[in-house]
Amino acid sequence: MASFWTRYLYFVGIRQQNEELRQELAAAKDELSRLRENASEVERLHRLLSMTPPGDWTRQGARVISHRLGPNAALETFLIDKGSASGVTTNTPVVSPDGVVGRVLRYSPSAATVLLITDPNSRIPVLSQANRTQGILKGEGPGHELILEYVPQGAPIEEGEVLVTSGLEEIFPKGMPVARVTSVGRYGASLFQLIHAAPLFDPLRLEEVALLFRTSAAGQPGSVAADKAARYPKSPAAIAPATRPGDGQKPADVPKTPAAAARQEGVAPASAPQAVKAAPADGQKHETAPADRGERKKRRKPPRHATGQ
Repeated sequence: MASFWTRYLYFVGIRQQNEELRQELAAAKDELSRLRENASEVERLHRLLSMTPPGDWTRQGARVISHRLGPNAALETFLIDKGSASGVTTNTPVVSPDGVVGRVLRYSPSAATVLLITDPNSRIPVLSQANRTQGILKGEGPGHELILEYVPQGAPIEEGEVLVTSGLEEIFPKGMPVARVTSVGRYGASLFQLIHAAPLFDPLRLEEVALLFRTSAAGQPGSVAADKAARYPKSPAAIAPATRPGDGQKPADVPKTPAAAARQEGVAPASAPQAVKAAPADGQKHETAPADRGERKKRRKPPRHATGQ
């Protein structure tokens, strides 16, 4: 009985120890999962931050918070956590470390919708990186490759060649990678080549993206209106005029006539000299108007003694 009781107590202790070890193992697994997730995020952010924007552009990170999935999705878009409060406007370029992702379609103060380059409504002027052949890259929807349009027959372009932005639409910086050519062929009697390309990113694997802003003269992200105002200064007619008496200037600062100045100082104004009378050729007399109000009153009174001519 004593040995049985001893074994029982021993097994009870072993069971408690096993429970504690199981709890420690579960906590260690959770911590390992968090550390792996943090390491993956650090690697993604390191790639994103190591991307150097062009000279006159600046970069700002954003996180993808929603995707439009399923066959009923009207547009190839996703939602990011940056909006107009962060300087986001329509057509703000969105890129990843692999290449161009799309552009901002619409925005709110705290979020923005990004239109991907794979959407059928997307058009980007591009050129081949090696042969410098230009064309328009068009999206074909989810699960389909991109099409490079308006490349004439005989234009040099090869499979595997990287397509970069040409900068003609003034939305994306010039030289950003967009897609890679997968096939080059002909279609019937068309004047243009049939070229397919694959995007350089996977839309479903994007978690963080970068927004590009054109810097102003002060080195900060500026709007298009500010850039135009900096490029085209105002004309002299658009500059504000000098201060007028009614715009806050004191009456004492307004220049006065000599008569008004004399009245303000309490001195009687000197009468203006009378104009010299000139006898006209027709024999009539013409006199100039009196200089002040007192002389006008004198001339209104009838003369006491009539003088003959």
